[in-house]
Amino acid sequence: MFFFLALRNIARNKKNSAIIALLIAVITFLFFIGNSLIGRADQSIREAYIESLTGDVVIQKAGDVSMNLFGANTPIIDSYFTIPVLPAHDAVMELVSAEAGIAGITSQVSGRAYLDMLEIREPVLLCGIDAAGYFPLFPGLNLEEGRFLRAGEYGAMITSARAERIKQQSGQYPAMGTPMLFTSAGSAGFKIREVPLVGIFSYQNPGQIMNEIVIIDPQTVRVLNSIQVAGSADVEVGEDALKLLTTDLDDLFGDAAFDSAAETDDMEFSTDMLQSYLSETASEEPEEVTGGDWNFIIIRLKNGFSSAAFIASLNEKLAAYGLVAVNWRVAAGVSAILMVLIRVLFNGGVFLVSVAGIITAINILLIAVFRRTREIGTLRAIGASDAYIRLLILGENFLIALAAGLIGVLGGLWFLRAINRMGIVISNELIASMLGGAVLRVGFLPHIAVLSFVVALILGIAASVYPVEIAVRIEPMAAVRRG
Repeated sequence: MFFFLALRNIARNKKNSAIIALLIAVITFLFFIGNSLIGRADQSIREAYIESLTGDVVIQKAGDVSMNLFGANTPIIDSYFTIPVLPAHDAVMELVSAEAGIAGITSQVSGRAYLDMLEIREPVLLCGIDAAGYFPLFPGLNLEEGRFLRAGEYGAMITSARAERIKQQSGQYPAMGTPMLFTSAGSAGFKIREVPLVGIFSYQNPGQIMNEIVIIDPQTVRVLNSIQVAGSADVEVGEDALKLLTTDLDDLFGDAAFDSAAETDDMEFSTDMLQSYLSETASEEPEEVTGGDWNFIIIRLKNGFSSAAFIASLNEKLAAYGLVAVNWRVAAGVSAILMVLIRVLFNGGVFLVSVAGIITAINILLIAVFRRTREIGTLRAIGASDAYIRLLILGENFLIALAAGLIGVLGGLWFLRAINRMGIVISNELIASMLGGAVLRVGFLPHIAVLSFVVALILGIAASVYPVEIAVRIEPMAAVRRG
């Protein structure tokens, strides 16, 4: 009976009801469309980074500056920021490996350098990896040519996008074994290393910075970063070195000490000499690492495990080591954090529109209430309680909001399907990477639809609160006199 009474009142005030429904439907439509686009972009970025670069959780050195895998998340200081190494790496690896819910774990040392290849010079992001555990961790890495880097091997891999760019500029497509010269500069001076190209790969869903990455052996990155490597092998001191302990200082720094050096005066420095030196250096066996020379520990979790709960639990144990665990978004950097800001800004705009819509709806409802003064007064005169009056008006507006929310969501779904059928090509590389492809495709996200529907109901109820209070204050006698 109450339901039919509410429907009758809506039909009697169909003009006001239609205006309120239209306002709520438009706001619901905008909320649904905007959050569907943002949700699709966020999901695309999440999948790209978790399956190809950051994993679910990254352990890094604690500090005042928020870090991603290749520098600071603050653009102003990023170019001046040096990524710190992890203290007690081996002990932390043992601690973390014992945690429940871990599907895989690996380590990474990061850096920046300039790459010279086929007479093309480009800045690159260096991803020095533990090859044994890195590639099984990331199914989003696709091998295009050559092979994956092997554990203990000196070499590097570039993306297919970089290979195509080098081909366009030099006229040659990089072949396996092509020498790659890396240079870096820092407080310790210039560092130069040369390693061969062993493979070309691509990311299944490349993010903003992924095509700039070079996957390389960790020892080369450590040399370029001037990181001191802690070796576990015992050092043997030769007899000539032991004699220095008992040699007289005058003899040590006498003319005889420089005779061998004088023999090299006639030698000329050449490119061949540098090439020979780099080749000999690169062929040396890597030292067995004991820890303290990695920047990050990357963790993939099993399906069903909450990264937030895992991070909260792990950080209690890492505090003693001066380390902190962060989620994929922090480790991914600006592009992932940007999505949060975009979502906040968009929903802030929707909130302002909603406030304007609520104010408009309140005014319309107040007019409707004043026009129904006699009806409401009569109901109160025959014994209707305040609760009944409140429930009647709230019920009417709830039904209006219910219909408006349904119209807004269905309209948004139709709009998304129409956009997908159009096959809109995205020319901006950044937006294309954020949306997971060069052609705009926005899927239906059930949780966004439900949230949009809830927003419509909240708007309808919020717009009814003040008019309802005005309605219950109407005195029966005054209503009859006005009627």
